[in-house]
Amino acid sequence: MIPLIKPYLPAKEVLMPRIEEILYSGYIAEGDAVYEFENKLSSLLDNEYCLTVNSGTAALHIALKLIGVSEGDEVISTALTAEPTNVIIALTGAKVVFADVELDTGLISPESIEKCITPNTKAIMVVHYAGMVCDMHKINAISEKYKIPVVEDAAHAFMSKFNGKYIGSNSAYTCFSFQAIKHLTTVDGGLICLKTEEEYVRARKLRWFGLDKKVSRLLSNIEEPGFKYHMNNVNATIGLVQLECLEENVLKYIENGRYYDAHLAGISGVELMRYHNDTEPSYWLYTIKVERREEFIKMLESNGVAASPLHLRNDKHTVFKADGKNTPNLDIFYEQFVHIPCGWWLSKADLDNIISLIKKGW
Repeated sequence: MIPLIKPYLPAKEVLMPRIEEILYSGYIAEGDAVYEFENKLSSLLDNEYCLTVNSGTAALHIALKLIGVSEGDEVISTALTAEPTNVIIALTGAKVVFADVELDTGLISPESIEKCITPNTKAIMVVHYAGMVCDMHKINAISEKYKIPVVEDAAHAFMSKFNGKYIGSNSAYTCFSFQAIKHLTTVDGGLICLKTEEEYVRARKLRWFGLDKKVSRLLSNIEEPGFKYHMNNVNATIGLVQLECLEENVLKYIENGRYYDAHLAGISGVELMRYHNDTEPSYWLYTIKVERREEFIKMLESNGVAASPLHLRNDKHTVFKADGKNTPNLDIFYEQFVHIPCGWWLSKADLDNIISLIKKGW
């Protein structure tokens, strides 16, 4: 079975000596490897304020903490995402308010966001689902109009682009995941990208109990309690090796996704996603809308190819049901969309076989 998701790890002879070196270096906590990883990510994403953490969820939590989201506040979000996006909002005590999605992208709808704004709205959470980039031109305008900060959940969107630049320097808060199955994995880990030195320094303290690692512990003073969210040198070392393999991991997803775009267009019963102007997806998942989805999935699986919608819409979870918002576009989209394999493990023969199977019908 060709899997829908498969972690990429560099060859053993490349990765293991580096891991062994750091494991026996005498320093495996947050240290020089972490800072080197951050510096290389900063260069790649063109943002000097990049801070690693131990998960994408931790990155989101720090972003919400910096904004000041707390009990009684509202955060506008989407139900089409992995659960951590909205669970972490709920953990702040804030209410999750679900905006609708766009019918032809599945991404959060700017028009719906604006309709959901109330005096209690503290933040807008947007998700670049499956590596597709939201309509940030419109969302930026809404953020500016109402003075409400945007958090970009870019867990699926490492090396996606907006306005010709990699995601990571547009909004005040952009959060990535390096969890096990993501484009680029550090086994687990995350990254928060900020816009100001002041918030960068505060976030750096929040990730480690409120202490500043740049100050001697004996001279430190905790002014604000923080979390244990730092990345360690072992995970960072894996990340450093992964960054040396972008052609084999992340860029391979992008190459395969573009191949699908070119060869799946115009097939009966299949609708490709629309990509917003000035955006380029990174195709963590390749998403299409199909007629008779369950039959489509069974056809592919009977031919050795995994396919799935993958994520349960979050408003089906009891913890979020009190929201009460109507999301008619999501109701339609959720019954039609499906993901097919797109990652580094697919050969051109695999891609052509999948395309051929879809063209034959189901």
